[in-house]
Amino acid sequence: MAASAPEPTPSLELTAPTTGGLSTDSVSPATMSTQRLRNEDYPDYSSTDVSPEESPSEGLNNFSSSGSYQRFGESSSTTWFQTLIHLLKGNIGTGLLGLPLAVKNAGILMGPLSLLVIGIVAVHCMGILVKCAHHFCRRLNKPFVDYGETVMYGLESSPSSWLRNHAHWGRHIVDFFLIVTQLGFCCVYFVFLADNFKQVIEAANGTTNNCNNNETVILTPTMDSRLYMLTFLPFLVLLVLIRNLRVLSVFSLLANISMVVSLVMIYQFIVQRIPNPSRLPLVASWKTYPLFFGTAIFAFEGIGMVLPLENKMKDPRKFPVILYVGMAMITALYISLGCLGYLQFGADIQGSITLNLPNCWLYQSVKLLYSVGIFFTYALQFYVPAEIIIPFFVARVPEQWRLVVDLFVRTLLVCLTSVVCAGSLVGVQHS
Repeated sequence: MAASAPEPTPSLELTAPTTGGLSTDSVSPATMSTQRLRNEDYPDYSSTDVSPEESPSEGLNNFSSSGSYQRFGESSSTTWFQTLIHLLKGNIGTGLLGLPLAVKNAGILMGPLSLLVIGIVAVHCMGILVKCAHHFCRRLNKPFVDYGETVMYGLESSPSSWLRNHAHWGRHIVDFFLIVTQLGFCCVYFVFLADNFKQVIEAANGTTNNCNNNETVILTPTMDSRLYMLTFLPFLVLLVLIRNLRVLSVFSLLANISMVVSLVMIYQFIVQRIPNPSRLPLVASWKTYPLFFGTAIFAFEGIGMVLPLENKMKDPRKFPVILYVGMAMITALYISLGCLGYLQFGADIQGSITLNLPNCWLYQSVKLLYSVGIFFTYALQFYVPAEIIIPFFVARVPEQWRLVVDLFVRTLLVCLTSVVCAGSLVGVQHS
């Protein structure tokens, strides 16, 4: 175990080692998605040195050894509790409300078993991803690496010369799909906010305080859903201008509280007088199973947040424990809500379980509380594509214009998600 290197003086230049076939010379700083190789901020970055003879697999096997990875964040980094809050919030979104219908499409037995398997596979892959990122941080003496860099360095370690020569394409492909996925979540959140507030307002005249009779409510037409989106747009723009995960943890905590209250109210209703489950199929038709799979994968919507959250921790050595504990809680929540919702409503379950709740103010407030949580979650899901896209533009302008360009690109991306949602609604109306 080698001792930590002393803090570099301004006259010295640190160069990344190129062991194991990895080369950083071909990657210019302008192409780095983070643009933040701040070695000077991490004088005690690593307590170990990786020998040139060490293979990637050996490095991963030694990952769990004591002191194998000691990168400490700066003062604005997040604590373990703030990271756990972000992890829970990033995975509890609109997909959760559709899981009862997903269980219906798989069967009362096949559904929860499939959710458990998907959860185990997802957590296992997250763990491998974090270990690989730690390994390359040590080998390249970098404070952190993002998704694209992890894939690129992994391909550069491949025995295949073709993969090594095209490693940069792996980075571009991963970054592209991350941007599409995370902005797609943001688009869904836009639609969810508009539709839920529209439903509550249009049903306000027929909503009562009596939750025992689930009577059909005649809706009073109001403005178009696209106008509701336009109403939320300036507030979401202001929210995404917050660039610090530590500050966003406050909003994530508020979102978690509002969602916990709404979920408690949902559970309180669906556990009462559960019908006989013998009439429900154990395994549904194979034709509907792909629908289950799509909804279940969408529910695990926090996968793109794993490395950004780990990169912002003060002590990332605690992240594996946070990851396993948090994802275990999330998987248990998914399985329980999906099964209980399907058991309660059976074949009548709708796309969102909130649509099956009685039309009274108590359960209408569930929609509002959950919408508040989704509103704050927008900024968290937006954080990932922003970290990929914004540095590309910021690196191409003078120093005095970087903050202006940063805020402008954030605003433009939020407007883009709004336009995509509005366009999709027009397409649905004309179909």
